[in-house]
Amino acid sequence: MKERLVVDRRLRLTRLWLFLLAFVSMQLSACDINAVPKRDEAVKAAWSQVLNQYQRRADLIPNLVETVKGYARQEQQVFTQVTEARAKVAQMQLPADILTNPQAFKQFEDNQAALSGALGRLIANSENYPALKSDQNFLALQSQLEGTENRIAVARRDYIDAVQNYNLALRTIPDRWVAAILYPDAKVKENFTVSDQAQQVPQVKFQ
Repeated sequence: MKERLVVDRRLRLTRLWLFLLAFVSMQLSACDINAVPKRDEAVKAAWSQVLNQYQRRADLIPNLVETVKGYARQEQQVFTQVTEARAKVAQMQLPADILTNPQAFKQFEDNQAALSGALGRLIANSENYPALKSDQNFLALQSQLEGTENRIAVARRDYIDAVQNYNLALRTIPDRWVAAILYPDAKVKENFTVSDQAQQVPQVKFQ
């Protein structure tokens, strides 16, 4: 009799465990257990686009500076500021964990903001040189720079959205539970704090 009771008890426990396992599996399936890595990849893709557009801007700067120098050699201080700001951006070694490293991410953002400010002063000073404003090379470079700034704004916006979705998954249930069990190394990622307007070079209207 005792043996039968023990067997029945074990059978009930087995059924209970199977029920719980099926319930947990259904819950995990319903909440998409791959949500965290999917959103992580979306963040990485968005970040790559941000870097790509910032690099595009950096590539335009040397030709822009040389063109302006041809008409405004006395603006040496502005040229120096732009050159130094670009050098800081180029020389910064981005650590592999930059998206989860507050100090490194802020440094990257500050360097880009400084370059934006220096470029803004360079473009604004061009208003003082009518001949420069009619130079076809300058007009082409200025147009490319404005287009790049717009692409940067879009890339930053997409990155901000991707990070918000990713961070939300790590902070809300049930994705938070799934991440804790299946993706314990997942960390909240850094996001931009400077407004898009602060990052953009002022537009120049040519008459």
